[in-house]
Amino acid sequence: MNTSLEMLACMLLQEADAALIISGENRRYFTGFVSSAGYLLVTRKNAFLFMDFRYAEAAKAQVSGCEVIPFNDFGKEFTDVIRREEIRTLLYEGSAFTLNEAARIDKLLEQCGASGIRSEGSDRCISKLRIIKTAQEIEKIIKAQRIAEQALQDTLRLIREGVAERDLALELEYRMRKLGADGISFDLITIAGQKTSMPHGVPGDNRIKPGDFITFDIGALYQGYHSDMTRTYAYGFVSDKQKRIYSVVRQAQQLALDSVKAGVKCCDVDKAAREYIYHAGFEGCFGHSTGHGVGLEIHEQPFVSSKNETVLQSGMVITVEPGIYLPGEFGVRIEDMVSVTSEGCINLATMPKELVVL
Repeated sequence: MNTSLEMLACMLLQEADAALIISGENRRYFTGFVSSAGYLLVTRKNAFLFMDFRYAEAAKAQVSGCEVIPFNDFGKEFTDVIRREEIRTLLYEGSAFTLNEAARIDKLLEQCGASGIRSEGSDRCISKLRIIKTAQEIEKIIKAQRIAEQALQDTLRLIREGVAERDLALELEYRMRKLGADGISFDLITIAGQKTSMPHGVPGDNRIKPGDFITFDIGALYQGYHSDMTRTYAYGFVSDKQKRIYSVVRQAQQLALDSVKAGVKCCDVDKAAREYIYHAGFEGCFGHSTGHGVGLEIHEQPFVSSKNETVLQSGMVITVEPGIYLPGEFGVRIEDMVSVTSEGCINLATMPKELVVL
C-alpha cells in the first residue's frame, strides 16, 4: 500500500477489519485515479480498487499501491475478497453511502458472515488526512490559481459598457480551459451592479454600466485540485460610499490574514474580520463565514466560521473572504487562498487588491 493508504488503515481499522470508500474525491486522494464510480476496500495489510469495464484497463496502468480488480459482477468479486481476507466487520465511508447502497453492501456482507458498521469514524479519519496538504497538492492548487488569475487578467481587458454578466462567465471558463484547466471549480460568479449584494448571485443578461461594482468569484480545476478567488472592481466611476465599504472589507480581510497561523482557532480568524466590519457599522451585512478549506473539493475542512474551534495546522489551505452586502445597492467581497504555516500564512493569490476602476 502507498503511504496515505497505510495511514488510513492505521487510523480506521481500530474500529473494523476493513473500510469501504466510494466517493470520487476520496478514491482519487488515496489512489490518484479518476473515475465516476468504483469501490476502494482497505484492510489492515492490503487495498483493493474495484473497477468496472469502463475504467479497468486505465486503472491497471495508472494505479500503484493497491490491487485493481476489474468486475462484471461486483457482488461476486467483492464477496470473494471479503472471504479471502477474512473480513468480519466493514466500516462504511459514512457521508458517501446512500441508504440503498448501504443496504446492497449489507446483503453481500451477510453472505460472507460479515457486517457493516455505520459511523462518522471513517469520515473523521479521512478528513484528518486530507485537511493537511502535501507540497505536491499545494503545487497543484497554486497552478489552478495561476490559471484563474491569468484568465481574469485577460477577461478584464474585454470589459465595456453593455457587456453581459453571462458573457464574462463564458469568457473566463473558455480562457481557463485554454490555459490548461480541467474545468471550473464551481459555477463562476460574474455579477454587476445591484446584484453584487447577493453573495452567490447568478450571472445573467444584466449588462455592465458606469458606476457598477463587478464581482468576480472564480476558480479553476487542475489535476483534481481547486482554486478560489474573489475580486471586486468598479466600472466607469466609484462613489464615496463604494470607496468606504471597499476600504472596510479590504482592511477586514487584512486583519484576518494577519491572524492566520498554526495554533490559531478558525473562529478567531473569523472574529478578526467580523469584529472590524461590525465596529465599522455594518453588523448584519456579513452573513457568511470568513472562509473554508480548499483541495479536491471546493469547500472542505476546515471551515473558518464563528463557531468552529478547529485549530489551524501547518499545511492547511483555506480561503479568507469577508464581505459587506447592502441589499438593493451593491456588495463587496475580497477573497484569497492561503497556506497555513507556523509563522503565519503564504498567500497563494497574486492579483492586486487595491480598488480598481475599469
